[in-house]
Amino acid sequence: MNTAVKKSDYIKKVSAVIVAAGSSSRMHGIDKQLLDIGGMPVIARAVSAFEKSEIISEIVVVTREDLIEKIKDIIEKYGFNKVKAVVRGADTRQKSVFNGIFAASENCEYIAIHDGARPFVTQEIIENTVNAAIKFGAASAAQTAKDTVKISDKSGKIIKTVDRNTVRLMQTPQVFEKNAYLTAMKSVPDSELFTDDCMLMEKFGKTVYAVESDSLNIKITTRDDIILAEAILRSRNND
Repeated sequence: MNTAVKKSDYIKKVSAVIVAAGSSSRMHGIDKQLLDIGGMPVIARAVSAFEKSEIISEIVVVTREDLIEKIKDIIEKYGFNKVKAVVRGADTRQKSVFNGIFAASENCEYIAIHDGARPFVTQEIIENTVNAAIKFGAASAAQTAKDTVKISDKSGKIIKTVDRNTVRLMQTPQVFEKNAYLTAMKSVPDSELFTDDCMLMEKFGKTVYAVESDSLNIKITTRDDIILAEAILRSRNND
């Protein structure tokens, strides 16, 4: 789905909630939010993409309590003027997202939720996903599967092959009409336990639309991802 946005056509107020509250347990002692990639922290690269996007009105960063002052220093260093607040996360990802939404301006109409560990999101991805959410109410950046997809049981026995053209690997940003999201948050049982905001909206009965994204919009999760991130940055710098 290609939904290019023109500033002249855009009238909605969108708040970005960048979630950077994870424990980085799979990084074995490396805090991925503060990790330096090409001279710039991962979280700064993520914030920068939303800072530069004309359709984003404000940014809220959600992080661990012990990182709040460090991230505030990063925001000041890079002059990110759209950051409205840096707030404390919670014991689940979904609760952290809720904290970020509650810190956004009351008059915002759409919420763009993004992983702080996805430093290579582009303005095109942000804008296309926001535009799709404005059109349909809920949208997420996603990548169409390239490999053959199999379904197996817990023992590893292959049960069936799935048409990979219908398989989407979900990314962020995930963008939702704010009031619908808040209603889902309050009405869906165990809403604070979901690991993906699209799951919450699906349980609420809302259709979410996938917006074709970029395979380089990676999430840094393990040490191996650092190698890939550095390669992506070198490639972009060479371009």
